[in-house]
Amino acid sequence: MFLDERILTLFKRNAHHTLTYWSVFFSFGLCIAFLGPTILDLQCQTNSTLRQITWVFFAQQFCLLIGSSVGGIFKRTLLTALAALFVSALIISVIFAIIPLCNNVLVLAIAMAVSGLAMGVIDTIANIQLVTIYQKDSAVFLQALHFFIGFGALVSPLIVDPFLSETGCGNHTGNETEVIHHFRSMLRNSPIIEHSIPLSNLSHGVEKEESSVHYAFWIMALINLPVPIAVLYLMYREQLIPCCPSGTPRLLDKDELAMESQQGAEGPAVEQNEHEAGGHGSIFSCCQNDNLRELPLSFFMIHILGGMVLFMTDGIVGAYAGFVYTYAVAPPMSLPHKTAGYLASIFWAAITAGRLLSIPLSYRFQPVKLLIFNLAGAIVTVLMLLIFYTNSIFLFVGTCLCGLFLSSIFPCMLAYTEDILDYQGCATSVLVTSAGMGEMVMQVLVGSIIQTEGSYSFLLCGMIIACIGFILFIGLLLFHRMHRNYLTGTSKKSAMVEEPATEQNGAVKTEQINMEESIQDSPN
Repeated sequence: MFLDERILTLFKRNAHHTLTYWSVFFSFGLCIAFLGPTILDLQCQTNSTLRQITWVFFAQQFCLLIGSSVGGIFKRTLLTALAALFVSALIISVIFAIIPLCNNVLVLAIAMAVSGLAMGVIDTIANIQLVTIYQKDSAVFLQALHFFIGFGALVSPLIVDPFLSETGCGNHTGNETEVIHHFRSMLRNSPIIEHSIPLSNLSHGVEKEESSVHYAFWIMALINLPVPIAVLYLMYREQLIPCCPSGTPRLLDKDELAMESQQGAEGPAVEQNEHEAGGHGSIFSCCQNDNLRELPLSFFMIHILGGMVLFMTDGIVGAYAGFVYTYAVAPPMSLPHKTAGYLASIFWAAITAGRLLSIPLSYRFQPVKLLIFNLAGAIVTVLMLLIFYTNSIFLFVGTCLCGLFLSSIFPCMLAYTEDILDYQGCATSVLVTSAGMGEMVMQVLVGSIIQTEGSYSFLLCGMIIACIGFILFIGLLLFHRMHRNYLTGTSKKSAMVEEPATEQNGAVKTEQINMEESIQDSPN
């Protein structure tokens, strides 16, 4: 069997909790992937430029980081944890419902910021709760938890695609000629209208298509609605709702009592392991460690370079998922809008499949080898996309390959740094934060460059970012060697110090034995 009987028994015992936490991560994935395919419709809805609409990505990602940081506050009891999950999942449904009403880019950014906070709380609480339930056996359940992110991210673009607008929508902000020609080509079967026509004549002479993407958001709000209901039902089953009478002790109450009794023997190690497994350690607590002053430069450079590599690679993930649709519908590719809408689904499906494939590969290959293969594969794929930039078939193939190569870089980098350093909590915190920052910053940067330089700059930016990430990784390998030499030299010095001490202790013991013998031989 794929899983042993003990794991299956644990799952059956905690199936209700586990399935509920998996479902809220489906909400997480549903909310993170819809912006890419709908960005042009939302741009038209808010009457904004592409550079302005990219700040919506920034608002969501920035507040996601904040939500992940403050989400640990709600983990203290099962009541606060489930209440936070219920409110967060409900907020996501509400945000989906009100997005069609946001006719201003600032209002839309605020709505997405609120959804980012909810997503961050879900990210933290669901991870920690599963670790609390399964503890040492939580790895397989966490893998399934993150699989549901990819599943939700796969479903979201598929729901949106039938409702995407096929024609221009009358957005004339900024440079009207560039926006009309570059981001919303006119009717595919009609000649392109003269761009020198005044905007007043254009708005009256061309009948713009009324966008129906708001139906997609309302559908996603309904699809997500069972998730907060499932969390509320779990609270009812655990008798955590105030209107329900208290009954027998809950399952996790007993587990919490057992964990509290173990903490007397294990100290703060349990809490530290939870943070490491969930990937939400505190950077500030790491910086307050007094032992950092005694560590070499290579120790800090490994953290910095590892974080910068993930800053670049996760930045590519965020930028590609966010703007591949925009690139596909623009010249010279000029794909139909509904066809281009499948690119985001293919990308997230490839990431989900890559995460599953990386599990057996990690048993056979070292993380550093997988990192080299994935980084080189991502560079070659983007290079081929640049060469065949007019081939729509290779765009779909390249999107799939990009998702596969980029999917396992993050977990491989975590495993690699854990092999190098004996300070895992701080490394994990730095890498997780750097990855989130990269995804947030690169979306804004790439969106601004596409707005000013054209669609071809999308792939060019991806190529430059991937090459910078590979160069930083080479630097990480060099500092790994320096750190290994430092550890070797330190071990030799400690061995040299221990040898004289051992000899001195032996001499003292010999002298003591001689004195005892002389005392015994002396006459009474």
